[in-house]
Amino acid sequence: MASTSDFRNGLTLEMNDDLLTIVEFQHVKPGKGPAFVRTKLKSLRTGKVISHTFSAGVKVDVARVERRPYQFLYKDDMGYHFMHSETFEQVPIPENVISAADFLKEGQEVEILFHADTETPLSCDLPAYVDLLITYTEPGEKGNTATNALKEATLETGAIVKVPLFINEGEKIRVDTRTGDYSERVKE
Repeated sequence: MASTSDFRNGLTLEMNDDLLTIVEFQHVKPGKGPAFVRTKLKSLRTGKVISHTFSAGVKVDVARVERRPYQFLYKDDMGYHFMHSETFEQVPIPENVISAADFLKEGQEVEILFHADTETPLSCDLPAYVDLLITYTEPGEKGNTATNALKEATLETGAIVKVPLFINEGEKIRVDTRTGDYSERVKE
């Protein structure tokens, strides 16, 4: 059990048969009336963000969660298979738990968030940026960069992203996994 004074971003709570992570919180002391804590909570099961207000000093149930390093192995009809980086234990995970499955390639290092009591995977987070090879894109036209025109490019994972016209097939680019946008060209 913890009270509202223990709140911090990233703390995971058990409420209403769901696991909720604190995204944002604000302690409010109005001039009249008791103090309260206004929060934004993200459901780890559904991904929805909800607002909730707690009275100051109220007790809440804290869930034990652990972040563990895993490496992506392969995908089949049972889901995505990962291997623990230290114990070499393998675990299949469904696609809806993975934050950006489009940008996952074999050998990719990820962090998987587990509920420590039930050993169930809650979320799988890729690094903020990944470097991927472009397998197909239309050839760019030289000198056609007066505007911020974009074209589609297919990556080695099969994902399609918008890239600037000067990017060509066979080049590596850095992709932001949180938004799915092109970030920069990777120089080797």
